[in-house]
Amino acid sequence: MDFLVSALRHNPELAIFLTLALGFLIGRIKFGSFTLGTVVGCLLAGVLIGQLDIKVSPLVKTIFFDLFLFTTGYKVGPQFFRGLKSDALPQVALTVLVCVTCLLAAFGFSKLMGYDVGTAAGLLAGAFSESTVIGTAGEAIQRLAIPEAERAALVNNIPVAYAVTYLVGTATLVWYLPTIGPKLMGINLREEALRLRASARKTDETIEGVTSAARSFDVRAYRVTNQNLFNKTIAELESLPRHARVFIVRARSGDRVLDAAPNLVIQKDDVIAVIGRQEIHATRGDMIGPEVSDPVLLDIPLETLDVVVTNRSVEGKSLTELSHLQFARGVFLSKFTRSGLEMPIGLEARIDRGDVMRLIGPLPEVERAAKELGYPDRQTSATDMVFVGSGIFLGGLVGLLSVVVWSVPLTLTTSGGALVMGLVFGWLRSVYPFFGRIPEAAIWIFDTVGLCTFIGIVGLSAGPSFISGLRASGLSLVAVGLISALLPHTLGILFGRFVLKMNPLIVLGACAGAGTITAALRAVQDEAQSNVPALGYTIPYAIGNILLTAWGPVIVGMMTL
Repeated sequence: MDFLVSALRHNPELAIFLTLALGFLIGRIKFGSFTLGTVVGCLLAGVLIGQLDIKVSPLVKTIFFDLFLFTTGYKVGPQFFRGLKSDALPQVALTVLVCVTCLLAAFGFSKLMGYDVGTAAGLLAGAFSESTVIGTAGEAIQRLAIPEAERAALVNNIPVAYAVTYLVGTATLVWYLPTIGPKLMGINLREEALRLRASARKTDETIEGVTSAARSFDVRAYRVTNQNLFNKTIAELESLPRHARVFIVRARSGDRVLDAAPNLVIQKDDVIAVIGRQEIHATRGDMIGPEVSDPVLLDIPLETLDVVVTNRSVEGKSLTELSHLQFARGVFLSKFTRSGLEMPIGLEARIDRGDVMRLIGPLPEVERAAKELGYPDRQTSATDMVFVGSGIFLGGLVGLLSVVVWSVPLTLTTSGGALVMGLVFGWLRSVYPFFGRIPEAAIWIFDTVGLCTFIGIVGLSAGPSFISGLRASGLSLVAVGLISALLPHTLGILFGRFVLKMNPLIVLGACAGAGTITAALRAVQDEAQSNVPALGYTIPYAIGNILLTAWGPVIVGMMTL
């Protein structure tokens, strides 16, 4: 045992990796349907290992925190700037209300209960599930003109309050939004989702390496025996009135296999290859004629391609409008994501710049559509580190600037600057996607491991004083954290539904986004059995991340006035 303690004290990097391993393990523990999550798991693991009095250089946690914040900004940048447009104002207004109420609730209760600056910052971070406040508030406290020992004590109080209020606030809100939220609005969540289901299609989550046997799209061969289709060109056949998108991609006339051309005339007993949704083939394929087996005809190169939308001319258009454009012929949308979150595919769903559309269809048609929509985002494992490194560097310089308000210096800090520059660089990537690529695997490392490493080191540093701090303020923090978490979201639900007249599912998604609680969004979607709430999540999530992170130095300034 002495060997292990000595190894950890003299090699703190080993303590960090042990904290990560133990933290991710703790994060998987389930209490019913609720899990602690990796962030809280790493904090608790850090506190546990930190009892051995392990010293880690503060520079290490700052590096990982900057990586995390830059990546957060990179992911939400397009939606943050999208939120500045007039049609997004209701979601922006709801987000600002929730976030400002969060700040005022944390400040008011902290003054009422006599909490110190560190506890107030931890309350704000935990009750509203925004762990970045730990970093930005901690940096702001380090700039206060007070003795070093007092600064250290205040900084160590942040994770204590965070741990208590996060568990209370997050667990409660994951239950509160899908259960009490609909009652506050006077609606039945599932009935409301059913009403919208005609224009929104639920997509199931997949596991890597496992695919569904149910295919959304298919190409099948039919012999033309319907006399109403004889002697018509492909252009004429595809322009006939119908209620589904189907296209002829190849034809066989006798022994000849012909590529589809608008002026190609289809004769009796020709065989045509038709691409369309699976249900159309099943219910209406026999309107053409009998299905036949023709491997040579169906030997068509199909492509599935992710495309980043950058073309201003298609921005804001609905999927219905896009489907009528010429370049959409023969191409189908199987999935589209926004800020890494899958959106519901509905007729009235609108496309924003920065969205990633997964197209499927014959290779030439998909390539043509990709050029019209934006930039093909082909898979690669390489990260543009010039982009990442320069972004964090420039953001740090911006964060060093400060403004004095009521004799209190307010600054973004270098970490806050990294977040802001991440927003800008993420937006630039959505507009000019030929540079600045960060693959999903790298985003996970920067985002999840970056934050967990930062939080783990916070736990290691606070370990020796954590237990005593928890005893001093734990009980009162439970009640205060619960009220502080519920109040802003209650006001947000009522304001969104009855003042802004927003759709109830969008309101709940927006509240989850404003509070940056992805688990709450999942709970709402599960209860509604619909992913429509995600339409209200992305813009509030982007703005909520920025505002709540910015509140770190703000609450420090307010508490020290």
